[in-house]
Amino acid sequence: MKIILSGYGRMGRMIEGILNEKGIEIVDRSEDICSTDPEIAKECVCIDFTFPESFRKNYKFLAANFKAVVLGTTGWYDIKDEIFAEFEKQGTPLVWASNFSIGVNVLFAAVDKISSLLGKTGGYDPYLVEMHHIHKLDAPSGTGASLGRIVDENMGGKVEIQSVRCGEIAGIHTVGFEGHADRITITHEAFSREGFARGAVEAAIRADKLEPGIYEFKDLILK
Repeated sequence: MKIILSGYGRMGRMIEGILNEKGIEIVDRSEDICSTDPEIAKECVCIDFTFPESFRKNYKFLAANFKAVVLGTTGWYDIKDEIFAEFEKQGTPLVWASNFSIGVNVLFAAVDKISSLLGKTGGYDPYLVEMHHIHKLDAPSGTGASLGRIVDENMGGKVEIQSVRCGEIAGIHTVGFEGHADRITITHEAFSREGFARGAVEAAIRADKLEPGIYEFKDLILK
């Protein structure tokens, strides 16, 4: 398989290291993905870790030209329907996630189960705290928003999300359920960006063989 990296910041460089470790060919590292030759793009999976405004400008080119796309950029969910429709129209597989860490995707499944049970029993109020480095632009984080949606759907309310931006925190997400007599908390802490990068590479390996469609990463790995 062949990879083109869209965005070559800290995540892009970490993904590059893992691709090299696995012996996967990197065709290009691009800060301007729309300048890619379409003849080259059609043979490549694009891994996109850019900025929300960049992806909003680029998604039609990605959908029209690449073999498949792995999308790690967040901050575009308000136009999710039109983005998904574009990839479906072009017949290009899209693997997306608010967080590609395997551990975080297990967290999603655990919070889904816990909040579903507590939604049925009643008597608990949920809360959510997400903490990241000072360079992160979106708040709440994509992962925090995803966790919030899971809790809201299962407990019929609007969970409050607290966002903290401090230092170089890679990512800490805590979901709590406060009862009259006890408290349940579940936390995932990333030690570095490596977990996100390894998950994105795993997604690209799978995307290379997928039929056209929209795939959320957790559905590929937790079946």
